[in-house]
Amino acid sequence: MTKKERYQTAIAYFEEQIPIAETELIYDNPFQLLVAVILSAQCTDKRVNLTTPYIFQKYPDPQTMAQAGFDDLFPLIRSISYPNNKTKHLIGMANMLSEKFEGEVPMTVEELVQLPGVGRKTANVITSVIDKQPNMAVDTHVFRVSARLGLTTNATTPLAAEKQLIKNIPAELVHKAHHWLILHGRYTCLARSPKCAECGLQSICKYYAKAAK
Repeated sequence: MTKKERYQTAIAYFEEQIPIAETELIYDNPFQLLVAVILSAQCTDKRVNLTTPYIFQKYPDPQTMAQAGFDDLFPLIRSISYPNNKTKHLIGMANMLSEKFEGEVPMTVEELVQLPGVGRKTANVITSVIDKQPNMAVDTHVFRVSARLGLTTNATTPLAAEKQLIKNIPAELVHKAHHWLILHGRYTCLARSPKCAECGLQSICKYYAKAAK
């Protein structure tokens, strides 16, 4: 099977099985999504969604969050992983948005990564979800699933995986493919006990082929 055929098989499967593919984070605007994605690093979306309503109610925009003190914001995200760093990142991010970007979330990766707490992965999420730009955020699910399915080969870093995926997925589908891979990894292709019997991608899966021997 060629790499092109492998990608075509995966895309056709996901288009049928997950026609509506979108983030499970709950948000109403780009600022809220940015806050949620920063909080979601090494934390579940479910936990983030339980936390953000209180944050958004008290700090509905960058200007109000920029005025927050550490002791004001920290109690609201205490249950999130790494609350100390994330509290500092959110306040710093809000300040930079207010001072440098006129309170608006920028829509380029280059600008977004200037914000405290925002790396390439987060920037890719924001631009692909909000603006449907062909940017691929590679988290642990995307990295694992793409390797198991053979969509990436010998990719030892998220950036290497990102480049391979971008090269082989049609640009207009990249923003959806990000969620396809995440959702597949979250509910079917689990890290420790993948549900191979429930998966329709056995025919292209290198992990399954190896496990079946």
